[in-house]
Amino acid sequence: MLTEIKGLNEECGVFGIFGHKKAAEMTYYGLHALQHRGQEGAGIVTSDGEELHLHKGTGLINEVFEEGQVKGLVGSSAIGHVRYATQGGGGFENVQPLVFRSQKSSMALCHNGNLVNAFALKSQLEAQGSILSTTSDTEVVAHLIKRSGHLDLEEAIKQALGMIKGAYAFTILTEDQLFVALDPRGLRPLSLGRLGDAYVVASETCAFDLIGATYEREVKPGELIVIDKDGLRSSRFSSEIGRKLCSMEYVYFSRPDSNINGLNVHASRKVMGKQLAKEANVEADIVTGVPDSSISAAIGYSEATGIPYEIGLVKNRYVGRTFIQPSQELREQGVKMKLSPVRGIVEGKRVVMVDDSIVRGTTSRRIVTLLKEAGAKEVHVRIASPPIVNPCYYGIDTSTKGELIAANYSVEEMREQIGADSLAFLSVEGLESSVVQGDEQTHGVCNACFTGKYPTEIYPDTVNPVYKA
Repeated sequence: MLTEIKGLNEECGVFGIFGHKKAAEMTYYGLHALQHRGQEGAGIVTSDGEELHLHKGTGLINEVFEEGQVKGLVGSSAIGHVRYATQGGGGFENVQPLVFRSQKSSMALCHNGNLVNAFALKSQLEAQGSILSTTSDTEVVAHLIKRSGHLDLEEAIKQALGMIKGAYAFTILTEDQLFVALDPRGLRPLSLGRLGDAYVVASETCAFDLIGATYEREVKPGELIVIDKDGLRSSRFSSEIGRKLCSMEYVYFSRPDSNINGLNVHASRKVMGKQLAKEANVEADIVTGVPDSSISAAIGYSEATGIPYEIGLVKNRYVGRTFIQPSQELREQGVKMKLSPVRGIVEGKRVVMVDDSIVRGTTSRRIVTLLKEAGAKEVHVRIASPPIVNPCYYGIDTSTKGELIAANYSVEEMREQIGADSLAFLSVEGLESSVVQGDEQTHGVCNACFTGKYPTEIYPDTVNPVYKA
């Protein structure tokens, strides 16, 4: 059996605003909308034109920012971050934004993604005399910027971005400028908007909706945007090589009310569910989705098959995070605390349980058990994504094949392990047809976790050992 480890977790979320008198408040609300992307830490940096002001901490955004702390962050520009630890691990020192101060100016950075060559770059920097104060790969970029030798900060940032490899959406704030950059493959989502005369940038458009901003456009892969008192200007630090947006943004990470690369997430998940029904229909009485990210796909599956959609599982939204290391028995109880089967709906029924993905299989097994304990006659598991058989090096916490059930067992063996009456996955072709709308060059997706075809070099000899396959 596979070792019990952490499951699939979200990316981080970044937010930035320039030219708004309530920059800190807008950033606070923007981060609330992005809270699903990271629950381990949060922070905001503002600029009043002369000085950067920082507050950050571990925990949820409303835990980090108590009453009065947001108002203490003065200034008309700000960047913020919600964090899920990937490269570098947890700890307060790794909570972003990271702030670097010098005699002439200061700089704050927020980063969503993972740099696959960070380990090698850290070794080079240390050999040249740099002292790193965190274990985050984000700090590497600050050192590269400062060591570039360019007096012009924009050129220094471009040079630094040209040296890093992997997935990244950056917001960089100085006393008088906001810089925004997306990696050449566009692996991470990043959108630009307006709020009155202010410019806004966020990992997802749901943050714009919360603060009343209007969507302008996607930040382009390989683009560097500079925003200051003179407005916005755009340039490129990399040539166009074709977008490879992480397909798990559509499958799992992003909120259903967000639009990612021009496609609504809820709509794309419904299409995945309909395609899954075409590929893996089964006779059943009801369809149910695992809350929350699988509900859209379950509705699509129901519409395509004509099998009624029902709420067969209810999520308890008031279960807080646990800081104990539970026994296996308590882990089982934890699933019951978070999810409850609706006995009156599933009892005596043949149930199609739609979920977004299977990583280790442990959660799927527990949910199948819950449904059968509630009297379900049959439980047919349908997964609205292909089997995850390869590690992700771009910011998702699946770093080795040993963590992935689909990399070690056949579909039939997986079915036996989770206790389902049948198990089927969406094909890679079915997923791509659901989310690639239009030109592959601008709307292509990264399916490396399903296919092993990585859009960048991985540097197997120099990558941090924890991320080796």
